[in-house]
Amino acid sequence: MLELKAGPLSARIHPEIGGIIAGLEWRGPDGRLHPLLRAPPGLAPSTAAPNKMGSWAMVPFANCAFDSLIDDGEQRIALPDNRLGGGHCIHGFGWQSDWALLDHTAGHTILEHRREAGPDPYRYRVTQDIVLDEAGLTVKLAVTNEADQALPYGLGHHPWFPAAPDTRLRMKARGALLFGGEGYRATGSRGLDAGGPYAEGAVFATGGEVAWSFLGWDGTARIETPSTGLAITLTASESLRCPVVWAPPEADFLCVEPQSHAIGSPSERAAREAAPLTRLSPGETLEGWLRIVPEAL
Repeated sequence: MLELKAGPLSARIHPEIGGIIAGLEWRGPDGRLHPLLRAPPGLAPSTAAPNKMGSWAMVPFANCAFDSLIDDGEQRIALPDNRLGGGHCIHGFGWQSDWALLDHTAGHTILEHRREAGPDPYRYRVTQDIVLDEAGLTVKLAVTNEADQALPYGLGHHPWFPAAPDTRLRMKARGALLFGGEGYRATGSRGLDAGGPYAEGAVFATGGEVAWSFLGWDGTARIETPSTGLAITLTASESLRCPVVWAPPEADFLCVEPQSHAIGSPSERAAREAAPLTRLSPGETLEGWLRIVPEAL
């Protein structure tokens, strides 16, 4: 495990377990220690099932390739199943990989994951450049296609933010996928009026599941929890403007996942028509960044 520290902020990172940022904490002006990412006691990072904590990279695609298939309209590529219960390939391969440590200082680390073998043609190099300064955390991602053919790629990060019954989410988007059938398969997309359901900072908890794959996000999401006196602002690069917003019923967390394409774009026609993967020729690179900044309410 690596530790980063900068002023009131500290982070814990496990390169050997998917390069996960397992914990991020901030000591506020009143001396209280606030978790900025979910890290419940007794829950440990794992590569056996996607981690429901911290934040971790999704590469070479984000979210689900249904039926363990990549189909971007030009190629069909069979992938290994990696979802608990089987049948799909979820969040790519980075979260199950051992990341190499390239550099490490008190407030900065660079991790690398390289895929050089596998039953599919994906061969790539991806880096996470993680910087902790006194105001917040920045993660820069870059994936380079090292295969001998052009391939469709996606990129993203999966933060799990603490939430309470009074937590409000403020973010604006121009559209969203329409879901039908099991597992968030897209049937189409639609425009959203006035920035969508969270444009005015609605209370997030509804008692039921929340699932959105937004399109045309403006790149800023603000999470405010008056009961804890904490606000968290998430920003992301223009290349990661298709966020997934998700939480199961009665959850003590919410996910706002900046990613480069919509849910199901690896395999589903309706999703890729809305926000497809990016085809990279050999040697080409897809980049993106996100930043998490705390503030006292």
